[in-house]
Amino acid sequence: MRSTTGWRADAAGTLRRAALSRRELRADDVAVRVDYCGVCHSDLHALRSDASGPGRALVPGHEFTGVVTAVGPEVTAFAPGDPVAVGNIVDSCGECAMCRAGQENFCRSFPTLTYGGADRVDGTTTLGGWSREYVVRDRFAYRLPDGLDPAAAAPLLCAGVTVWEPLAALGVGPGSRVAVVGLGGLGHLAVKLAVALGARVAVVSRSADKARDARSLGADTLIVSTDPEDMAAHRDGFDTVVDTVSAPHDLAPYLSLVAMDGTLVELGHLGPVTVDMMDLLIGRKKIASAGSGGRPATAAMLDFCAEHGITADIELLPSAEVNTALERLGRNDVRYRFVLDLADLDA
Repeated sequence: MRSTTGWRADAAGTLRRAALSRRELRADDVAVRVDYCGVCHSDLHALRSDASGPGRALVPGHEFTGVVTAVGPEVTAFAPGDPVAVGNIVDSCGECAMCRAGQENFCRSFPTLTYGGADRVDGTTTLGGWSREYVVRDRFAYRLPDGLDPAAAAPLLCAGVTVWEPLAALGVGPGSRVAVVGLGGLGHLAVKLAVALGARVAVVSRSADKARDARSLGADTLIVSTDPEDMAAHRDGFDTVVDTVSAPHDLAPYLSLVAMDGTLVELGHLGPVTVDMMDLLIGRKKIASAGSGGRPATAAMLDFCAEHGITADIELLPSAEVNTALERLGRNDVRYRFVLDLADLDA
């Protein structure tokens, strides 16, 4: 086994520095020195709601960038020294219809997640990217394009591809009208990507205080969701509405913004929802969802971001401040994504 160091949850869900083991390289593996890893709401959720009890050796982290340090004998796409990025999927069956279509994120036997998943070869539990080294199958590592800041690029591997896939699938481009609900980790990247695709973009927020932020990201308009007159003025105004609100909420106000034959894409809250079918019937409106991305979409997203200079707006912290980051994330005190610098694990 390979030895490394990372941040593992204790019985109370607090992250503590710990010695970790990684598998020896298989023929198609690459070893990655993890330099930067994002802190996602799903990490916080995993720590709080682990079904087998807090602290089952959980090592979170599923959006990271780093440098290849070693490769297995069958690896030809990477060499030591190559900058790479890894997202929240590190394996899939490779055989089902979804995998053959390049949608490994929808693998029929469920994809192997970067942490908390079961390795498809030996059954061990995967440990995430809040560590100094990660060993991953080569096809689930992506070359990090030149020009992308590796720290600010890390959240692209989760938040970025999560919003990219539906935007690309719905054909968002010049002339499209897009509204983004919520201006957090997902939302701010949805705005940046939609603007770069050529769409006219509005941000929907509960507060008018976000107007300056929305414009700085490239949005044309801020719609205040708590203002009935403002919402009414934009009724049926958008081909695509991207909803990134993570808490349970009423979809009806946002469906009112969707134009005829348009789509409301739910990316934040993925639990049960109640919808009045009349809100869909009038205008032939649709509700869709998405999660993560397949390998082709992830690679395309990274290339697009490099071409247009898109990265996340981040607050970079030493990884020793991980518990502070989680506490602040829990009260939404971040603009817009925490990223951990893992270099301090060398000390």
